[in-house]
Formats: sequence, C-alpha cells, structure tokens
Amino acid sequence: MKPRSKFLIGGAVVLGVAGYLMVSSINATGTYYLTPTEMVAKVNADPSFVNTGVKVGARVVPGTVVRDPGGKRYLFNVTDGTKTFPVEYRGIAPDTFTDSVDVVVSGRMAANGTFQATELLAKCASRYESAPTNPDKYKQTAGYKAGARRA
Repeated sequence: MKPRSKFLIGGAVVLGVAGYLMVSSINATGTYYLTPTEMVAKVNADPSFVNTGVKVGARVVPGTVVRDPGGKRYLFNVTDGTKTFPVEYRGIAPDTFTDSVDVVVSGRMAANGTFQATELLAKCASRYESAPTNPDKYKQTAGYKAGARRA
C-alpha cells in the first residue's frame, strides 16, 4: 500500500472518530430551549417528556412570587402570554429576580405539572444602561473640574 493511501485512510478514521464523539456528546448534554406554550404542547403530546431536562424562557407572572422564610425556596408562575405554569426553585435567586422579569429556568417538568427548576437566570434590561453620548453633560455637575484627577 502506498504511503499516501495510508495517510488518507488514517485521516478518514480520525475524522470519523472525532465526528462520532461530537455527535454523541451533543446528544448526551444537549437540552431543549422552549417557551411555556411549546413545553405544555410537548408534555401533552408525549407524557414521557415529563422528566426530560429543558430550559424554559418566559416572564414571571406579577404577584405570584412566594418566597419561603429561609429564602432558599421560591414558588412562582411563568407565562409567554398564552400558557402559564408554576415553577418551584430551590436555591439563591439573582438580585434582578422580581415580578414581571424575563427568566430562563432549567430543570424538569414534574408529573404534577410544576416545573422543578435547578437553575434560575433573570434578565433586567432597564437596570444596565449604556454610557451617555454627550460627555459635556457631566461638565455641568458640581465638583467637576477639567483636567482634575481624583484620588
């Protein structure tokens, strides 16, 4: 066999093994990202989907956040405007977690219809703003001195 043929066969084997490892790892660790409407539809269509790990992106329904006195268990409802379901999260919630905030929860839908979240991420678009476009605005504030250094 020629050296070139050996090289091509070896390269094909290496690429095949690498491709197999990538596909199998994606299947093992990949999670679905759904809206509440999609989640309810999947559970209704396939009851075995109940204990599948997923991520759900939704908005917290105002007035539904209930926090245990210990502060490590939260009960709240999420919605996408069409479907709503309850969520139970055990852990420390982010500072930005409040009513009407957009959240992403990771976990599993329980058989009783409550989403058991293991991770809670909260978005807050209004809290973080970009820098002002007019730096001259700050020159009008008290205590500003051009070229001065602060200690």
